[in-house]
This record gives sequence, C-alpha cells and structure tokens, in this order.
Amino acid sequence: MDPTEIATLVRLEQRHWWYRERRAVLARLLADLDPGSALDVGAAGGGNTQVLTGLGWSAAALEYSRDGALVAAERGLPTLRADACHLPFADASLDLVTALDVLEHLEDDAAAAAEIRRVLRPGGRLVVTVPVDPRLWSAHDEAVGHVRRYTRSSVLALLARAGLEVESARSWMVLLRPAVALARRRSTGSDLDEPSRLVNVVLGGIVRLERYLPVGRMPGVSVVLRAHRPTAD
Repeated sequence: MDPTEIATLVRLEQRHWWYRERRAVLARLLADLDPGSALDVGAAGGGNTQVLTGLGWSAAALEYSRDGALVAAERGLPTLRADACHLPFADASLDLVTALDVLEHLEDDAAAAAEIRRVLRPGGRLVVTVPVDPRLWSAHDEAVGHVRRYTRSSVLALLARAGLEVESARSWMVLLRPAVALARRRSTGSDLDEPSRLVNVVLGGIVRLERYLPVGRMPGVSVVLRAHRPTAD
C-alpha cells in the first residue's frame, strides 16, 4: 500500500465507522477462544493488534511498511517488519493468526496462506477478511494497492489449498453494498477519507445492524472467515 494511504489509515482507524466495526467483528470471532500466542499479519499501525492484546492474547504486529511498523511500535506493541510470504516464526508456533484485508494486496496470496498454515499449531485459528466481488473493482482498488477482489468461492479455495479448514464464512457490508457499488462506479481514487460526524454515526449504525440480521450469505463488499489448521496432520 502507498505510504500516503498507510498514513491516512493510521490517522482514521480509531474513529472511522468501518474500522471500528471491523474491530468489533474480530472481537466477536475470538470471543469463544482461550487466549494464547497471536500474530497480526499486515497490521499497519496495529489497531487490530490492540484488539488481540485487549482480549488477553500475547500478540505481535507484523507489517511490511516502515511507516505502519513505526506507528505500531510507538503504540507499545511488539512489532516486526517482514513479508507475509516469509513469516519469521517457527513451524507450529502460534495459536492465532489474523490477516485482515491483507491477502488482496499480495501477488502470491497462496504463498502467504501456506506460511500462515506453517506457523499455526495444529488446531490453531486464522481470521481473515478480504474484499469480494470483482464487479466492484474500481479506481479505489487500484489506489489502495489491491491485486484482486475475491469471490467467496475463490477465497475458500485458497485456504483449502493451503490445508486450512474453514469454520465460518460470512459476508460483511451487505446493507451498504448498493451504496458502495454506486460510489465505486464514480470512483477516481481511494475513498478512504474523514467522514463528517453525522455520516460516521449513520454508516456505523447501518453496518452494526448486520450483527443481528441473517444477511451473512447475501452479497456483500467483504467476507469474514475463521479457519483452523487441522489437528491430524
């Protein structure tokens, strides 16, 4: 991702409706797990790593960009600069890996998925979010450094090929998908910006409704998955 986009992300993520709800999604996916060792791959400034530490995980932020890694370190998080395709961890050494909106930035997403499986202990969990629906491809994707938008089936296949078993896959940003589709048709660049307070409240309220509605199989803007490394391998 371009350093300017990283800087914008870090500046907005604590209060922006999208990032706040994604952190809530992550927390809910981990609610039934006992904390252990964790790695947040593609952590940027460590906003999601802070969710992990807040839940009791012994978590490190792994970030390729210098700017994002500096912010994560300044926030007091254990931080490593490394490539997601070459994780600096021993085989079967981690209980949890998160990769939230990371794989779509990688030319070799299969290598990253294989590395994640390698470092997970048998039974260890992976939480992934990725953008979906190639029909939504726009100047925004190009501006933020996306290589692809997935389909639900393609990301499921990616994880299966890496030897990971998917436990759940749920669409996200379903209610706002029509608005996103319209905006992306008119897009000329990244749509990551500072919303007004009213817009932030309204959009945050709409996306929070998905916590309570049965919309997880409907078309969305992203998909959220939890998977694990099989215990018998």
